[in-house]
Amino acid sequence: MVYREEDPGQVAYRLTGRPATAPRRSAGSPAEVLLDGGTPVMVKRGDAPGAVRAEVAGLRWLAAAQAVRVPEVLGHDEHWMVTERVRTGPSGSGAALRFGHALAALHASGAPHFGSPPPGGPRDAYIGLAPMRNEPGADWPHWYAEHRVLPYVRAAVDRGTLSPAEADVFERVCARLPELAGPAEPPARLHGDLWNGNVLWGADGEVRLIDPAAHGGHRETDLAMLRLFGCSHLDRVLAGYRQTAPLADGWRDRVALHQLFPLLVHVVLFGRGYAEQALAAARRTLAG
Repeated sequence: MVYREEDPGQVAYRLTGRPATAPRRSAGSPAEVLLDGGTPVMVKRGDAPGAVRAEVAGLRWLAAAQAVRVPEVLGHDEHWMVTERVRTGPSGSGAALRFGHALAALHASGAPHFGSPPPGGPRDAYIGLAPMRNEPGADWPHWYAEHRVLPYVRAAVDRGTLSPAEADVFERVCARLPELAGPAEPPARLHGDLWNGNVLWGADGEVRLIDPAAHGGHRETDLAMLRLFGCSHLDRVLAGYRQTAPLADGWRDRVALHQLFPLLVHVVLFGRGYAEQALAAARRTLAG
């Protein structure tokens, strides 16, 4: 029988077939384990049903684009995953420019539909600890409203974090989304949770991405999330991106619109502290 509270070293052995030769260097999840032969790996537990399957499918879908680099999945089951450990170093402008090129190539590799889950991934997935439903839709404005804005607004109202009057602000944004969304774009292959903490600056000078909430979406959403919580050398990342794939006119004016999704997720997960920021973004969007 497999227990979810296994020692990470035991998990690494079970899923890779290689014994751990050193004690784990960090408690909890993820934990770093040294395998026989000196290979360091990360062992991560998924606490929600389907979370590991969603993350593994997302990592493999991103890797299949042969654009951005992600840690290799070395083994997994329903509750645990083992990936290679990324040795990190300082950020640099050259790496940032190359990351921008790679991110543009990732997005251009596409997805079947807005809301498409990665192959083999569940429709009921997660962004962080929040549920995220990957339900395919035909056009971005209606899909974004139905599956990336309104579910979190309703959840926040149910929790008492947003008032009905505040919810109306987001509903007005959703009603106007067809005119606010900018030129139509094909579905992009998104990382989906691209905040600074999921961007690892490798010691070899190349960026790796971890912890995806991958799905088909609008490419400006990934870029807006990078800006929301700050990213080293963001100006160089955007320069590299735009060299490879120019953005549609008015993209800067749509940053707040695309930030509504991650901000509302934070409202649901962490409470009122993010509500004012989300409301400000919605009001900026309505003001044009």
